[in-house]
Amino acid sequence: MAEANPPRGKMRFRRNAASFPGNLHLVLVLRPTSFLQRTFTDIGFRFSQEDFMLKLPVVMLSSVSDLLTYIDDKQLTPELGGTLQYCHSEWIIFRNAIENFALTVKEMAQMLQSFGTELAETELPDDIPSIEEILAIRAERYHLLKNDITAVTKEGKILLTNLEVPDTEGAVSSRLECHQQISGDWQTINKLLTQVRDMETAFDGFWEKHQLKMEQYLQLWKFEQDFQQLVTEVEFLLNQQAELADVTGTIAQVKQKIKKLENLDENSQELLSKAQFVILHGHKLAANHHYALDLICQRCNELRYLSDILVNEIKAKRIQLSRTFKMHKLLQQARQCCDEGECLLANQEIDKFQSKEDAQKALQDIENFLEMALPFINYEPETLQYEFDVILSPELKVQMKTIQLKLENIRSIFENQQAGFRNLVHKHVRPIQFVVPTPENLITSRTPFFSSKQGKKTWRQNQSNLKIEVVHDCQEKRSSGQSSSLDNGNSLDVLKNHVLNELIQTERVYVRELYTVLLGYRAEMDNPEMFDLMPPLLRNKKDVLFGNMAEIYEFHNDIFLSSLENYAHAPESVGPCFLERKDDFQMYAKYCQNKPRSETIWRKYSECAFFQECQRKLKHRLRLDSYLLKPVQRITKYQLLLKELLKYSKDCEASALLKEALDAMLDLLKSVNDSMHQIAINGYIGNLNELGKMIMQGGFSVWIGHKKGATKMKDLARFKPMQRHLFLYEKAIVFCKRRVESGEGSDRYPSYSFKHCWKMDEVGFTEYVKGDNRKFEIWYGEKEEVYIVQAPNVDVKMTWLKEIRNILLKQQELLTVKKRKQQDQLTEQDKIQISLQQNDDI
Repeated sequence: MAEANPPRGKMRFRRNAASFPGNLHLVLVLRPTSFLQRTFTDIGFRFSQEDFMLKLPVVMLSSVSDLLTYIDDKQLTPELGGTLQYCHSEWIIFRNAIENFALTVKEMAQMLQSFGTELAETELPDDIPSIEEILAIRAERYHLLKNDITAVTKEGKILLTNLEVPDTEGAVSSRLECHQQISGDWQTINKLLTQVRDMETAFDGFWEKHQLKMEQYLQLWKFEQDFQQLVTEVEFLLNQQAELADVTGTIAQVKQKIKKLENLDENSQELLSKAQFVILHGHKLAANHHYALDLICQRCNELRYLSDILVNEIKAKRIQLSRTFKMHKLLQQARQCCDEGECLLANQEIDKFQSKEDAQKALQDIENFLEMALPFINYEPETLQYEFDVILSPELKVQMKTIQLKLENIRSIFENQQAGFRNLVHKHVRPIQFVVPTPENLITSRTPFFSSKQGKKTWRQNQSNLKIEVVHDCQEKRSSGQSSSLDNGNSLDVLKNHVLNELIQTERVYVRELYTVLLGYRAEMDNPEMFDLMPPLLRNKKDVLFGNMAEIYEFHNDIFLSSLENYAHAPESVGPCFLERKDDFQMYAKYCQNKPRSETIWRKYSECAFFQECQRKLKHRLRLDSYLLKPVQRITKYQLLLKELLKYSKDCEASALLKEALDAMLDLLKSVNDSMHQIAINGYIGNLNELGKMIMQGGFSVWIGHKKGATKMKDLARFKPMQRHLFLYEKAIVFCKRRVESGEGSDRYPSYSFKHCWKMDEVGFTEYVKGDNRKFEIWYGEKEEVYIVQAPNVDVKMTWLKEIRNILLKQQELLTVKKRKQQDQLTEQDKIQISLQQNDDI
């Protein structure tokens, strides 16, 4: 409906047509009451109807009462003859209030969304005070937003209240008339309020989960901090007790170590209490369903494991030091016994035994001495071996042997002297004087230490060798400066000879055992008479079961054993024997790589009658698998013996070659061990040998991080580390996951699943990571993600970083050399071109 003014009506119709929510079906035009205006309006509509661009009917009304024909009076205001109570100014105010409320609700939704995004994306710092500060700020902002939500809800409820019409008699008809309009506004506001309530519920739920995770995040940080501190302290105590590992030295030094161990034990008790408290804290976090449950349980197990190691190490060290102290006390008492015996012999001068009484007194002194020395003389060698062999060093063994020889000779002399004095008591004759043997005489004896079982037999055997002189003059007392111990040079020679003899003797046993296995088992697999005892599938498994044992036997029997025997009288010169044949020892890598396959065959057929019959014929106490392990055990034995030999040959000219031989055998062991791990990698596409020599390999805890930040809310899961086994090659670093497999032998031979490989020419690293000195960062190319790697200890970390740094430096040097060669080639080409141009000019 519009007033009848064509120009203004045309503009109004256009605006209404553009903004009206539906299509226009009918136009009612209320004509003016005066004749001129009505005539002008009719003419205007007739000539400008097409300009309205309205393809719909237009009804011209003469009066207001005509409207009631088309429109219900309840839909018209009083000035148009209707009964609808309507105030346009109030409607505008109320409409603005509704629109403002809707805008406020929209802004509130955006604020909540922005706050939620900020919580999820904001990076968290690496220190606990800063984290606590951020959490406090977030909590304050949460409460402010809650206040805003409350205010918006209150505003919406006020608007709803204003929409309720008073239920009075005079207003009943008016309320019925405007019910539809009020109902629409009420539904709009109520919908907005429902939206606010839903937002508040969702926001509260999000905040509750976020706050719980943040509290758990902070708890995990504190738990991890306590854990790292305890690990550092436990490792410090373990290093302290490891410094007490050397049990050699004097009795005073051993006592001092025992005292240090007691102090260390006291410190460990307090530390163990802290560890127990942290473990209980971890269990409490786990019971409360912490999101890092696996990591917390792992940390608790590590603490429990370290605590057990510390307790056991201290306990074992206490037992070891106590036994060492007991052994030193025994040696000290034995020395005192020897010294008193020598002194007694030296003081029994000839002029004191001219009478029967003097002889009786001397005889009594000897009997008293022998009674005092009886505990040492009766000490069983088996008991000594059982109690002290584990901790006996070669130096202590030499001391024991020296005291053993002295005590045995003194005892023999006293027994002879006893017989002489008894004769002197019964028949007074001039006594004979026994000369105490010199240290050189003492060394020739081979009597076991403190043996009573063989003592009398040895005395009878050596009685003819004792030097007895009849002395008529007084013999001078022995000088206190005389020493019965071996000099340092002779002691070292004895020790070196002992080590080399052990090397040669064990080598002979080793060769003999290999021969019996090859002859008694491997050759019998080709014996037709034994086929009935052998499963058919086993007959063609000979090469897998024994590997290259025959090659190893031929090398040791034909070459290496005879070479060792050539150095029997020059132990310190045995180094070249290993160096000249270090390449031959690589055959052990092939044997060890085949060992898992060999053990699989053995486990499958170990109970068959063939192996039992071979064992019976050979009269072997151990089964075949024990002998198949001999090469693996033997290759680890060489470096131990070389290390012991080098210890006693430091001042020799050939010590440098000994050291070189030791390094060669250690490198061999590392190479064999690395090859065992490399062949266990599954899933790598390509040839691992193309990556160059394997430098190192080992297990690490790995997190995925970001170069530009510390921790994001969505990356909280990285607090649970991935367990990865890293292989460092000359040209690449390979990441693998160790697979947990069941079955016999799975603990000895690992299995790895390949994850990814990084070329070393695109690798970078950061040496220090805040919070743990065992961690370092490594990244690849320009990737944003980096790996945070935690080594088992600081030494392992520094060793890996050193090797990575060396590889990168070598690559840089090679790149520099390559560029220089390219420049030289370009320069040479330029010279050739210039020369050719000159020739052309000529």
